[in-house]
Amino acid sequence: MLGVCYYPEHWPEDWWADDARRMREVGISFVRIAEFAWSRIEPEPGRFDWGWLDRAIDTLGAAGLKVVMCTPTATPPKWLVDKHPDILPVDEDGRVRGFGSRRHTSFSSRTWLRESARITEAVARRYGGHDAVAGWQTDNEFGCHDTVLSYGPEDVAAFRDWLRRRYQTPDALNQAWGNVFWSMEVAGFGEIEAPVAAVTETNPAARLDYWRFASDQVAAYNRMQVEIIRKHSPGRFVTHNFMGFFQDFDHWPLGEDLDVASWDSYPLGTLEKIAADDDERARWARTSHPDLAPFNHDLYRAVGRGRWWVMEQQPGPVNWAAWNPVPKPGMVRLWSWEALAHGAEVVSYFRWRQCPYAQEQMHAGLNRPDRKLSPGGEEATEVGAELARIGALPASAAAPVALVFDYETAWITRIQPQGRDFRYTDLVFRWYEAIRRLGLDVDIVRPGASLAGYKAVVVPSLAHVSEAARHAFAATDAVTLFGPRSGAKTRDFRIPDELPPGPLQELLALKVTQVASLRPNLAEPVEGAGLSGHVRRWREWLETDLPVLARYADGEPALVGDGRRFYLAGWPDAELLHGAMADLLHRAGLEVVELPEGVRLRRRGGLTFGFNYGDADWAAPVQDAGRYLLGGPVVPPQGVACWRAE
Repeated sequence: MLGVCYYPEHWPEDWWADDARRMREVGISFVRIAEFAWSRIEPEPGRFDWGWLDRAIDTLGAAGLKVVMCTPTATPPKWLVDKHPDILPVDEDGRVRGFGSRRHTSFSSRTWLRESARITEAVARRYGGHDAVAGWQTDNEFGCHDTVLSYGPEDVAAFRDWLRRRYQTPDALNQAWGNVFWSMEVAGFGEIEAPVAAVTETNPAARLDYWRFASDQVAAYNRMQVEIIRKHSPGRFVTHNFMGFFQDFDHWPLGEDLDVASWDSYPLGTLEKIAADDDERARWARTSHPDLAPFNHDLYRAVGRGRWWVMEQQPGPVNWAAWNPVPKPGMVRLWSWEALAHGAEVVSYFRWRQCPYAQEQMHAGLNRPDRKLSPGGEEATEVGAELARIGALPASAAAPVALVFDYETAWITRIQPQGRDFRYTDLVFRWYEAIRRLGLDVDIVRPGASLAGYKAVVVPSLAHVSEAARHAFAATDAVTLFGPRSGAKTRDFRIPDELPPGPLQELLALKVTQVASLRPNLAEPVEGAGLSGHVRRWREWLETDLPVLARYADGEPALVGDGRRFYLAGWPDAELLHGAMADLLHRAGLEVVELPEGVRLRRRGGLTFGFNYGDADWAAPVQDAGRYLLGGPVVPPQGVACWRAE
């Protein structure tokens, strides 16, 4: 259940066997290798040096470790760039992004596709049948460093081909995009350019299609590698390591090609990705927000259709955030157990040893550069011993609450935010937080997925409601709450003819007639039916005959519903969201628990886990010490408890 990322090419070969032995002592079973090793695997065009990698894998396998082998396509070597500069990506200002770091490629370059297939084939042929190789990782962190969208000549040519397949004729494209506006009509697909570098805003429908196209390119690139790996390495799993709060491509279709989803969990660095004031950031500076890693755990569990790993777990301070604090003592252990509680098959730490040179030299590992365990390494060793004592964990069960998450809504609201601070990530995260503060587990689901079995469904926002999504909402018996901007756009980025919420009007008898974005210093008070609070960032005006549960100060409806389906016409602050969510869950017949700000619960089978991110002891609800597998009835700050159900 524990793993580590290891780079034998960074260390003297006479260290390898000792490293492998010590990994086993820590409790590690899986070792990920070679995702950045192309220049060592193929130092010159066509000349492969397999000897060092053969010996590294043999050394790890001889120690009883299982290897996760990677394709090295995240870092093509200098000779390849010099030979084929057409593989390099181009930013929206037309500048080529060159060699010197990583991910310096375009997903649309035909040369890059050919070279990627060639190196993937070579590595898969070499190690596909090796006894120590248990699984594979494709590439590394698709899209990292803003590399999903590229705007070079090959990207534009591929986009034109994608549009030909999608629309068939220029007239159909002109109609879909509304190109009659500002004389943007085209006579042929060859006239289409990338929707950037114009005098002012480019057509939002074109931008949405460019994002869809780029997302499809990522999925196709991954699928190419997966097919090669499965051909040469049958019976091994294939994964890819995604990133936290990263929405530049649609992860749902890419996940369909994987056996296991994985993600790279850096709770402190990722804290900067959520909107929070200085006080909140300071409060969680050395622990991270209690829902930040869990949100991504639940998302990637869904992307992996129930199977997922943490491929990179933060073991100490990192190097890449705006500020990089040392985690509080106990947090590496807490994060590890939290991932396991959410159903992770493996928690793998990045990395085995801190590298003393290059870009990541300030990034901690399980060991310091002097080969001694770091504080994070000591906590990982503690987790390994606890796992050995407890044994296999039970399978996870479905949660009672589903949260619908949509990548296209993230794109639509970035393309046309209408208010500078309307960020889909923030809205979804705060709705997730509100449910977890009430002690309940959450399953994250894609739009259109079955909602059978859930007691409550929350939809923070779903800009375009597909027919599959509408059908899933109509079919569920769950009490459902929709948030602002749901059904606000058609597939072609138009306002629906019947006004928002578009197809949802078949389920909710209302129309959104006006919207307003609110400056940060503005708030609209909301009261009614035991609810109070404010709407910030975004407000809507409704035309409806539905019962009104809460109103704005001017008397207009803020929250309406028929007892089964509800619509919240604005961006709620914490107080309003808490009340609305508690009311929804009560209507669903779910028992809620008002948890302290820094405490969270998670169930896995017949086990309940408690996690204390706070500064004070927390008294767990179970007082029988004999039911505890970890900790006890009093959970200290940065502590973990696990108890059996009665």
